[in-house]
Amino acid sequence: MNAQRPIVELEDVRKTYAMGSVLVEALRGVSLVFSEGEYVSIMGQSGCGKSTLLNLLGCLDRATSGRYLLGGEDVSELDDDALSDIRGARIGFVFQSYNLIAQLSVLENIMVPLYYQSKSEHESIAAATLLAERVGLDTRLNHRPNELSGGQQQRVAIARALVNDPLVILADEPTGNLDSTSGQEILDLFDELHRQGKTVIMVTHDDAISSRTQRIVRLRDGQVVSDVRN
Repeated sequence: MNAQRPIVELEDVRKTYAMGSVLVEALRGVSLVFSEGEYVSIMGQSGCGKSTLLNLLGCLDRATSGRYLLGGEDVSELDDDALSDIRGARIGFVFQSYNLIAQLSVLENIMVPLYYQSKSEHESIAAATLLAERVGLDTRLNHRPNELSGGQQQRVAIARALVNDPLVILADEPTGNLDSTSGQEILDLFDELHRQGKTVIMVTHDDAISSRTQRIVRLRDGQVVSDVRN
């Protein structure tokens, strides 16, 4: 799919943390544009700013300075409640550690983002069931996370990330806790989401994984040092 309208626009974004009396610049003037349908990997050594960047993109944190436009809306100055609404409606998260709720079933975990929307219970169940089928878990709807393999848990997390039809899917080392077979299945699923037109931004340290994406952004010391298309 060819790049279309800008989904993510960062303009001279900086993020500084105070570590006692020392100021640490985690991001130092990052400017990037990711367009609709792009499949992007973000790479770099530990401490380069990857996680900070992903937290900003996911509205889990806010920049010290600079602008962040998500779907054309400037979210840089929004308060915490507004950022929470943005996260719930426009962003899908897939974490290395799955972040499923142990007490909930597969179906209920997928439905979690919909609890904050105006959908009826019937609509929510229908949407979650459809996504469970899409990721191959339609026979596991009533299972708890501890009854699933790591790969199956990550499939639940991907379904949960998709249930709100988000503008962008953010994945943080999504195969980091999986064996090679399960990891391959999850990457195949991300490839399929990209083919279907989803915008996917994935943090990884693995060249084999980044080689599957359309575009590779490398960070070093809080700055973009390369931005290439595969």
